[in-house]
Amino acid sequence: MTTAGDPCRRCSSPFEDGDLRCAVCGAASPAPLVDDLAEATVEVLRCEGCGAAVAYCVTARAPQCAFCGSIVRLEVPEDPLEQAGLILPFTVDRSRAEESFRQWQGGLGWFRPADLRSASRLETLRALWWVGWAFDVDALVSWTADSDAGASRADWAPHAGQTELDLDGIVVSASRGLTPRETSRLLPSYDLGSAREREPGDEAEAVVEQFELRRAAARRQVRSELERLVAGRLRNGVIPGRRFRNLHTSVLARRLVTRRLAFPAWVIAYRYRGALYRCVLSGQDAACLLGEAPIAVARVLLAVLGAVLGVLGLAGLISLIAS
Repeated sequence: MTTAGDPCRRCSSPFEDGDLRCAVCGAASPAPLVDDLAEATVEVLRCEGCGAAVAYCVTARAPQCAFCGSIVRLEVPEDPLEQAGLILPFTVDRSRAEESFRQWQGGLGWFRPADLRSASRLETLRALWWVGWAFDVDALVSWTADSDAGASRADWAPHAGQTELDLDGIVVSASRGLTPRETSRLLPSYDLGSAREREPGDEAEAVVEQFELRRAAARRQVRSELERLVAGRLRNGVIPGRRFRNLHTSVLARRLVTRRLAFPAWVIAYRYRGALYRCVLSGQDAACLLGEAPIAVARVLLAVLGAVLGVLGLAGLISLIAS
């Protein structure tokens, strides 16, 4: 692991504090100290199905992937791996997770099978931590835009300015086991302020995913998210007026703090009439659950048929009135 200012041996670009690889060319950082090496070189369990990797722990036996249920194999990566330093604790226990899942099944609506809740069988209910980056940014933003403020003869008037913005808690998922749709739905349910230092015994409670996203790639995603957040802040009280167009920004990050976080979740697999479905529940909010469920084809066809008959009946009535 590097310290700020260390040059890359391949392209001479400076490393930032904690970088394991060069953000420009991808070369590995200089050989870490023995203490850091013990933290970075780990055994992982790699899923042969979805490709996700989780930390290996003797006490937490995991012959199946916690994300998709496929077979996992032991792997010792040659390159050092990023690992979560902070963990958000579980506040939803196993019994509450199962209760929330059953309630979710019962409230899916008319287009689902009527016997879904009674006929489905819970296969697995696994606790895990998926991983992501959290960024805190202090930025100086230069902007130009047109707005309706100050416009006398025209509809628009030009404006420009600079403002300082503090944007904390920008999270980028580094998970391979969960989809971007799943992580984006889960993120609002978490309390980032509850994060604590990772402890050796955490792997016995739930598996911890390994980082699959390099910091350079995460920063590119953060830049895109930062531009979106900055535009929203500028439109909400910084740029004068009520209507805006042609907004252009230049963001200078004066301070960038990164944290590696592990987010708690329950991954649920259930079977209905031979087919397997997956759900994901937030480990801190039992109401935040998303997943897959079968469709009652007969009910869908009945609804379509009813709609068609209704349209035909309405058309016939209009034709009768017109004649």
